[in-house]
Amino acid sequence: MAGVSVGGLRIGVDELFVIAGPCVIESADMTLMIAREMARICSALSLPYIFKASFDKANRTSIRSFRGPGPAEGLAILAEVKRETKAPVLTDIHLPAQAELAAEVADCLQIPAFLCRQTDLLVAAGRTSKAVNIKKGQFLAPWDMRSVVDKVLSTGNSNIILTERGSCFGYNALVVDMRSIPTMKEMGLPVVMDGTHSVQAPGALGEATGGDREMAPTLCRAAVAAGADGVFLEVHPDPDSAKSDAANSISLDRVAELLAELKSIKAALSFTGRG
Repeated sequence: MAGVSVGGLRIGVDELFVIAGPCVIESADMTLMIAREMARICSALSLPYIFKASFDKANRTSIRSFRGPGPAEGLAILAEVKRETKAPVLTDIHLPAQAELAAEVADCLQIPAFLCRQTDLLVAAGRTSKAVNIKKGQFLAPWDMRSVVDKVLSTGNSNIILTERGSCFGYNALVVDMRSIPTMKEMGLPVVMDGTHSVQAPGALGEATGGDREMAPTLCRAAVAAGADGVFLEVHPDPDSAKSDAANSISLDRVAELLAELKSIKAALSFTGRG
C-alpha cells in the first residue's frame, strides 16, 4: 500500500494513525484544549495524528439538537487548531457546495456514512484534491464501497481513506463485521476503524442517539488485530455533557492508555509479518 497524504502527513503505510477529536465544535476554547492534548498524546506515542471536528452536524436525530457553530466560525476555529498544533485537520461536509469552502482549511474532507453514495458530494470532495475520508454506510456491504471509491477516483484524486463504522442490526443497533477490514483493504486504500460511532444505538433515546462507550476500546483492539491502519475516536473531557454523541464519546483522560495498547497490537502484527 502506497499510503495517503493528509496535509503532508503520510498515513496508511506502516504505523497506526489516529483521527480524533470532539464530535462537534462546541466552543473555540474546548476545541483547542482537546486538540492540544491529543497532539501531545500522539506525539509522546509517535503516532501520526489528524484532528477531527464538525462545524455543522446536519444529520442530528432531532431538529432541536445542537448542530455546531456553522462554517464561518467553525472553519476559523479549525484554522486556529492547525496553526497551534501543526496537526492536519479533518471535517465533514454534507453538501457539494461546502467542499471548496471547507478545503480552504481542512486537509481531509469526510463524507458521512449516510451520504456515502451521493455522487455529487463525492465528486465535489474529490475535485478539491484534498484527502477524502469516506465512511462506509450502515446500509452497505464492504465490497459495495468499490463503486463509492470509483466516484472519487473519477476526479483524478486517489487520496482516499475508508472508514468502518458498523452496520445496521435490526432497529436502534449496530454491529461490526471485522471481515470488512481486510475486504476494504483489498482496494489498496487505508482502512480506519471508527470505534466510537460503531457503538452507537441510533435513535435509541428518542430525540438522540444512544450508545455504549465502554465497548469502543474492544472494537478498536479487534479492528487493529484484523488489520486496520488507523482508528477514529470521538473524545471529550466530559463525555456525558457532550452536545453530540455523548453516549459513545470516550473520555479524554482514557485515550493515552488505549492508544498505547493499540500501538502494541499493531507492532505485534508487524513482528509476525501480518501487519
